[in-house]
Amino acid sequence: MSQILLADFFRNIGEIFTDTVYLRLLGEGLLSTVIISVGAAAVGLFLGTLVAIVKIQPKTSKWAIVPKAICNVYVTVIRGTPMALQLFIMAFVIFAIRGFPMEVTAILSFGINSGAYVSENIRAGLLSVDKGQNEAGRALGLASGFTMVRVIVPQGMKNVIPAIGNELIALIKETSIVSMIGMVDLTAAAQIIGSGQNLATYFAPMVVAAVLYLAIVYLLTLVIKLIERRLRKSEKL
Repeated sequence: MSQILLADFFRNIGEIFTDTVYLRLLGEGLLSTVIISVGAAAVGLFLGTLVAIVKIQPKTSKWAIVPKAICNVYVTVIRGTPMALQLFIMAFVIFAIRGFPMEVTAILSFGINSGAYVSENIRAGLLSVDKGQNEAGRALGLASGFTMVRVIVPQGMKNVIPAIGNELIALIKETSIVSMIGMVDLTAAAQIIGSGQNLATYFAPMVVAAVLYLAIVYLLTLVIKLIERRLRKSEKL
């Protein structure tokens, strides 16, 4: 029995890569996953950096009281509620507008979620920068905002690249739930291909999808390691 299932499995793998309909579904699903992941990563990185900068402002800064309170509530709410629930609220409440692109909704949903986690990573990295760097910038006559953007942030980002990389990897895998709002990503494409078939046929597309996810994550890991290596070289110069 196991030999029959194994033979069916390899036969179905071959069918997936020779059937144009299956290949089109997988290609569209993969493209959707990549677009959502890249878009959400950009939103999350921008939002996370902004929130982190606001949160590390000194308590004596009056202008930062309200923004800091908003950022604290944002991080607490986002990190304390499920991603699936946030996605439902964004898709069926906040952006429940006829004709509004569901892909944009997904990018914003995952980006806002990722931003809360990225902000804490970046905040830790910024706080790890020696206070003397800020004092040196101010001694040279640089404005506090300019010192933060041009001196503190670049140094702090070096310390959090591994953590941000892990968050990006987690983000790619989290996008597999977009089928819950009717989108067809890589996971949904595999489900469509294997829907209503026997175990071997259903298992094959899932394995193909898993391999594609692994390939994406592996490439991202290589890019992160390359960035870390170059930053270490720049520090030695």
